[in-house]
Amino acid sequence: MGDKAHTHPGAAGRATAADHPTSVRNVVLVGHSGSGKTTLVEALALTAGAVNRAGRVEDGGCVSDYDDMEHRQQRSVQLSLVPVEWDGIKINLLDTPGYADFVGELRAGLRAADAALFVVSAADGVDGSTRMLWEECAAVGMPRAIVITHLEAARADFEEMTRICAEAFGGDDPDAVLPLYLPLHGPPAPDGHAPVTGLVGLLSRKLFDYASGERVASEPGEADLPQLDEARSLLIEGIISESEDETLMERYLGGEPVDVKTLVEDLERAVARGVFFPVLAAAPAADGARQGLGTVELLELITRGFPTPLERAAPRVTTPEGTGRELRMCDPEESLVAEVVKTSSDPYVGRISMVRVFSGTLRADQTVHVSGHGLTDRGHEDHDVDERIGALSTPFGKQQRPVTHVIAGDLGCVAKLTRAETGDTLSAKEDPLLMAPWEMPDPLLPLAIEAHSKPDEDKLSQGLARLVAEDPTMRLEHNQDTHQVVLWCLGEAHADVALERLRSRYGVQVDVVPHRVSLRETFGDRAAGRGRHVKQSGGHGQYAICEIEVEPLPGGSGIEFVDKVVGGAVPRQFIPSVEKGVRTQAAKGVAAGHPLIDVRITLLDGKAHSVDSSDAAFQTAGALALREAASEARIHLLEPVAEVSVLVGDDYVGAVMSDLSGRRGKVLGTEQTSGGRTLIRAEVPEIEIGRYAVDLRSLSHGTARFDRRYARHEPMPAQVADRMREEVRAAS
Repeated sequence: MGDKAHTHPGAAGRATAADHPTSVRNVVLVGHSGSGKTTLVEALALTAGAVNRAGRVEDGGCVSDYDDMEHRQQRSVQLSLVPVEWDGIKINLLDTPGYADFVGELRAGLRAADAALFVVSAADGVDGSTRMLWEECAAVGMPRAIVITHLEAARADFEEMTRICAEAFGGDDPDAVLPLYLPLHGPPAPDGHAPVTGLVGLLSRKLFDYASGERVASEPGEADLPQLDEARSLLIEGIISESEDETLMERYLGGEPVDVKTLVEDLERAVARGVFFPVLAAAPAADGARQGLGTVELLELITRGFPTPLERAAPRVTTPEGTGRELRMCDPEESLVAEVVKTSSDPYVGRISMVRVFSGTLRADQTVHVSGHGLTDRGHEDHDVDERIGALSTPFGKQQRPVTHVIAGDLGCVAKLTRAETGDTLSAKEDPLLMAPWEMPDPLLPLAIEAHSKPDEDKLSQGLARLVAEDPTMRLEHNQDTHQVVLWCLGEAHADVALERLRSRYGVQVDVVPHRVSLRETFGDRAAGRGRHVKQSGGHGQYAICEIEVEPLPGGSGIEFVDKVVGGAVPRQFIPSVEKGVRTQAAKGVAAGHPLIDVRITLLDGKAHSVDSSDAAFQTAGALALREAASEARIHLLEPVAEVSVLVGDDYVGAVMSDLSGRRGKVLGTEQTSGGRTLIRAEVPEIEIGRYAVDLRSLSHGTARFDRRYARHEPMPAQVADRMREEVRAAS
């Protein structure tokens, strides 16, 4: 890494199943939308000889962003796996979407990977969401490196961008973020911008020229040496400060020379331990070129500096009943433990499950146990079933290349696992095990939908079930109060993709309708009502009269029914009938069709007939009595109030608090947290935060996050309630 001047393009052709965990590297590419992740993946595949020209496999298809939906969206919307081979090492490149709506795909990539490449555009810099993601990776000790792209942009400055990255990512130790190479600029273009045509290795002191489309090594010129030596000294000191040899710094400062081999070995160990974060530059290959700038250097870093799967801690697993188990770290001979990190559908193959094997070996035609637990709050059912593995394959663009097995540490795809969902565990049939699901953000943007036609209605349920099985960041709700089908999404783009997948993959056309919150009604004061149900039309009649009193109760009391009948005016056997009648009417509502809550209903008196009174008659009389009482009383409309917690950068605290106040919110308090962020706690009516997931992202430039939970129902302001009633009348 930095001392090799080879120019071979790597192992051309096909990535096959790995034969040992030491020959696998799992790398996830992360960064903001437009930073160049997908372009970089395709450039690495070209340099490794896996494609015949930038982004194309032999059949002309792209290796990443190959889905028709991604072409229409003109951005990545899903996790893509691109395996390549370099110096005998299989590299699983995991390309993730950069847009915040698809953070579920990003987190799946982090779960499957052992190291991360942070792709930063020299034109756009480092945004707040990328900083937050860096902190997440730091919290779990994931090794990281930084790749600076878009060096061809006007005013792009590699040195300045490296300084910004050190400031953003270095924390208390900015010297842990240093470049391994410096860019070599060609003659200035007419606009004055000098393109980057090569790199100078700081450790090897070699110049690698890419101007011809091939990596050509030579010695740097005299004019390059002063800048090279200054940057080289900083790099050496940064490497030595992270060395496990505590005497090395003392010897170096004492003037003792340190050979390049020792430096490279220390650098590789520091990168693999996640304590040193090298900065590199990369650019796609020009038309007809075989290698993009910096791609060889990146492949060397991945194969020599990033950890093998053996260096990742063994996952914590339990039996489906919750009993803990310990596994040997990434052992192909151990019990099988694999996880479904992504689920997709192919119109010809059916369901395809991308899996990361953490232990044991997954083989074609093997029967495995599928365990899915812990996602019931998102519309998924717990399940434990045995299924037979169909074909195993390695994806490459739209192709699925068959393999016979997938060992511990490697990634592969399984076809036609009908019950497996994203986040499920695959284990041996005779030794079922379960991995705890990884943390996913809660979907907080509601999308209420209806089938467009009767044929769509017949297919809607199955289509929605498949959709949420593929995407654990999507939650399906059948709201019993509003009678709406609601898809909870992460944002507008996420919702658009869900609707498009329903239409194109599952043939279901839906209409989006306004989302309704679950309102309630209650009495504003005490009222009385008389229910009289008397009918005589020949033969057996109906006779029931009851008198009730209704009074409001404190919030959260529900409905209380009290019997104060004296003298048997209402026979004992019919008192439960009256209660059933008033409770049934309360569930239907008494004013605007919303359930009635927090009242005490007291049965005071009534009349019965020895022949014509019945259970049904007194149920009807009870309902009539409640409706009459409501007609004489002030009925309050109650709205749900959510307890909201917003984690936001200090720069945006004032704007967020002002926005919450404008939503009729009540700020309960603030709390300073690490990283220059503040936690704001507030109570806000749910009707005011239907689109808060979208609005908060805009307000904070994508750096804030929030969660919400139901607190209680409370009276809606009169003017808002009047507006709601007008909307109901207009709709009916």
